[in-house]
Amino acid sequence: MTILTEEQAKSILDKVIALSEADEITAVLSGSESGNIRFALNNISTSGHISDMELGVTSSFGTRSGTTTINQFDDASLERVVRRSEELARLAPENPEFMPALGKQDYPSTPAHHESIAAITPEFRAQVAADSIGPCKAEDLVAAGFLENQESFQAIASSKGNFGYGRSTAFDYTCTVRTEDGMGSGWVGSNVGRVSDFSAARSIRTGITKAKGSVDARALEPGKYTVILEPVAAAGLVNFMMFGFDARQADEGRSFLSKAGGGNRIGEQLFDERVNIYSDPAHADVPVLAWDGEGLPRDRLVFVEDGKVRTMRYSRYWAQQQGVEPTAMPGNLIVTGGDKSTAELVASTQRGILVSRTWYIRMVDPQTMLLTGLTRDGTFYIENGEIRYPVKNFRFNESPVIMLNNVEEFGRPVRVSAGSGGAGGGITMMPPMKLRDFTFTSLSDAV
Repeated sequence: MTILTEEQAKSILDKVIALSEADEITAVLSGSESGNIRFALNNISTSGHISDMELGVTSSFGTRSGTTTINQFDDASLERVVRRSEELARLAPENPEFMPALGKQDYPSTPAHHESIAAITPEFRAQVAADSIGPCKAEDLVAAGFLENQESFQAIASSKGNFGYGRSTAFDYTCTVRTEDGMGSGWVGSNVGRVSDFSAARSIRTGITKAKGSVDARALEPGKYTVILEPVAAAGLVNFMMFGFDARQADEGRSFLSKAGGGNRIGEQLFDERVNIYSDPAHADVPVLAWDGEGLPRDRLVFVEDGKVRTMRYSRYWAQQQGVEPTAMPGNLIVTGGDKSTAELVASTQRGILVSRTWYIRMVDPQTMLLTGLTRDGTFYIENGEIRYPVKNFRFNESPVIMLNNVEEFGRPVRVSAGSGGAGGGITMMPPMKLRDFTFTSLSDAV
């Protein structure tokens, strides 16, 4: 069993700290139990269980540091990993941006662990696959998908008296439904915090509807359109934008948040006043562990409030250089919205395009946050509040900064997975978005 109790984890870390001969030491102990099932061509292809535990040790002499990992935990192995990290530290060059080990921190309690996910069995995963495959076979469609659930723990300690312990769970399901001739495609994903929030039967109906509805797609001329981005499509762009909310990048002139002549744009109105973006480790719908990879406590952090940039992320080193408090790397991202569903946004649209999913997103220009990417798995033309017909996929060139200045309306936020985005962290609450003047630059024949 690789899920240790707080007492068991602390016992190992106490031994590691006591073995140290370095100026200071930090140790991180983590473990997980995860299960998965994969299906393709309407058949289960693989099913697995992964059990893992790892100890990482960082020793420092002055500003020289060395890090070693190990997955054996007897006394001899613990001493071996400590000594090896010390050997590497003595060999390492001086680090001009070295930051010392953290002293005692106060970590908030977050509800990141849910027993219903920890208790998932292979039989449950097999039933999800069956509930996905069966309806597709009945309608001469082809399903391919993946389900993974995980329970994990992490404990952190330092020679300066810091200690933290937390447990978390994760559940992520995706399925792509194709027509037999490959000309229609629909995708569905579900990332939940508790099993009761998931229904494979409900999810697969969405994929089936989009796959059947996307057949015989028509070509539209590229250009600027009113679009409705479903939450997962919006997350692909907004989460990518959050990479730019790094204070050092902004202060050094490498970000869209850089100010001409130096400094950053904190306090400036850069977005529509309805745009609010923040991170909160204790958020009821997307809770995460109470600290980041360095052990910094995660607090509620408001990035954008009523369209104004309120803060950026300051690493420990850059915070020291700028004379401010450091901020932890967020584990989640919350974008506020309204009360309408995606269907209700469609119903209020005279003419526009519904985008189910964005993918293969790449940076074009970091100083304007111009991104390029493709739509896929169901793109539809809207007229007089109804979906009229499927359209061929587009390549887009769009900046989330401009996009979030062209807001018509936000819908109701839903939880989407990390696979949809970037620096916002592990999980995201994202609303569907109705936006004007979204830029499509060319057509794609891919479905």
